[in-house]
Amino acid sequence: MSQFISVFDMLKIGVGPSSSHTLGPWRAAQQWISKLKTNGIFDRVSLVKVDLYGSLSLTGKGHATDLAVLLGLSGTDPEYIPISDIERIIQAINTSNTLNFNGEKTLHCNADLVVFNRDFLPFHSNGLRFYAFDSTGEELSSETYYSIGGGFVIQESAASNDDKEINKKNFPFPINRATELEAYCSKENKLISEIVFLNELELADQATIDSELNRVWETMLECMYIGCHTEGTLPGGLNVKRRAFETHKKLIKGATYNNQHEWIKAIRSTEVKFREILKWVSCFALAVNEVNAALGRVVTAPTNGSAGVIPAVLMYYLVIENHEADFEQIKKFLLVAGEIGSIFKKNATISAAMGGCQAEIGVSSAMAAAGLTELLGGSPSQCLVAAEIAMEHHLGLTCDPIGGLVQVPCIERNAMGAIKAINAAELALETDPKSSLVPLDKVIDTMWETAKDMNRNYKETSEGGLAVTVGLADC
Repeated sequence: MSQFISVFDMLKIGVGPSSSHTLGPWRAAQQWISKLKTNGIFDRVSLVKVDLYGSLSLTGKGHATDLAVLLGLSGTDPEYIPISDIERIIQAINTSNTLNFNGEKTLHCNADLVVFNRDFLPFHSNGLRFYAFDSTGEELSSETYYSIGGGFVIQESAASNDDKEINKKNFPFPINRATELEAYCSKENKLISEIVFLNELELADQATIDSELNRVWETMLECMYIGCHTEGTLPGGLNVKRRAFETHKKLIKGATYNNQHEWIKAIRSTEVKFREILKWVSCFALAVNEVNAALGRVVTAPTNGSAGVIPAVLMYYLVIENHEADFEQIKKFLLVAGEIGSIFKKNATISAAMGGCQAEIGVSSAMAAAGLTELLGGSPSQCLVAAEIAMEHHLGLTCDPIGGLVQVPCIERNAMGAIKAINAAELALETDPKSSLVPLDKVIDTMWETAKDMNRNYKETSEGGLAVTVGLADC
């Protein structure tokens, strides 16, 4: 039976800077608390402890993993928590040495509540273990979770199922491979977005799907808007200056607007020479990932570290290619992008800790390229060619964040991934798919083999590449 991954699994709303290091551990804490309640243990808990392992430990400080765990244990939700509350909650914990456990009971805590261990657990590089003790010090619970990329979390007891949690609903078009998706489109004479939408209807009605897709887009748009209108320096110690603000100020040329929707109209009125287009696309991508780096609200697409590619490419279509575009085009783009991302997740990985940055920027670029190709009139086969081209030219891309922060080279890579996606779409539109030598499934398989061959130092550990040759002392 085919695994079903919804578009809303691939495009999650959460808090930066990392889906695997922030959103995943946050969700794991929520799941653990839920299990404590189910097992009748929660009321007996007097002390908790969390051990982080592997990549979560090596780059956890820079990725705010410890903060995410504390926020999850506090009972907050990353999708809805007011961003302004984050600093207040963390400060209260550090000042009082107490944790408001799930917002229900006060527990004493100290500096070693979250422990960073350099060891790697066997199943995945991103491991964390939760402990609960009663008032006598007796251990009540010990549960291990893995944050497997894109905010997906799996408990150790389910890891033996190769992380494939099968949805047993009878979806009209079960899809594991790109060839299956292409065959359905051909047989049914439908676009990729239409096939994906029919599958989504098994989980929700049209009004709900449309509402949630619009919420995803509005979150992306708000993120771009905030990033383009916020100046200063990013937190974390690298003193990285926000660049979207100055770039946007030059590009917008004094146009007036009062909100993000008027902003779109204002951008449409600006100059659109080739260099301006490149700058706009880069500006959109930089804006999103600067917000992400500052613990802002973003959409995993498919991860937080690659959150800027898809909104930047979609915005490019709206403000450059089609000034008459509305929600229907946005919906199609997101449906196609989500499905392409799910095929990568099913057959390879979207976790940089497992596959390097090819698993993040590479996948996001492929997702965006396919979505843009459909909007530009490409056939389903050409959409798959576009995704293949985008990934092919990200193969082997390492993840080597300086200081363990999702800033350098991560932010710029989103701009590069967005430009590559647009280029891939244009190449695909001029390609006869029958003449394409590399099918999408083959490049996905190659990406996974490359991930397995890649040295662990280049998989989000900050123990190789730029993270070593450019030290914090140089910044």
